[in-house]
Amino acid sequence: MPHPLDAGGHRAPVRGVPRTLVVRAGFPFLEHALYFTDRGIEELEKRRGEEEVSFEWLAEQLRAFVDLNPDFEVPVERLATWLARLDDEED
Repeated sequence: MPHPLDAGGHRAPVRGVPRTLVVRAGFPFLEHALYFTDRGIEELEKRRGEEEVSFEWLAEQLRAFVDLNPDFEVPVERLATWLARLDDEED
């Protein structure tokens, strides 16, 4: 596994390893690392965290996003499927 610090001594995400796994593996400083994806999620929470939306509205927004950004069709499909199946028992 690559070292979690880059050559400049900065925190770097370990590709393919979930952050929780990295923290449990003895790298607790990664617990507070800000990943690129986290920035967008944090902005969403900050700007719209008090709002409530329906899944119908979310589905419309995801469709509009994919129409404008077709390269993201597969990741959006995976996210939508994951959200739809959250309550399913694991196989």
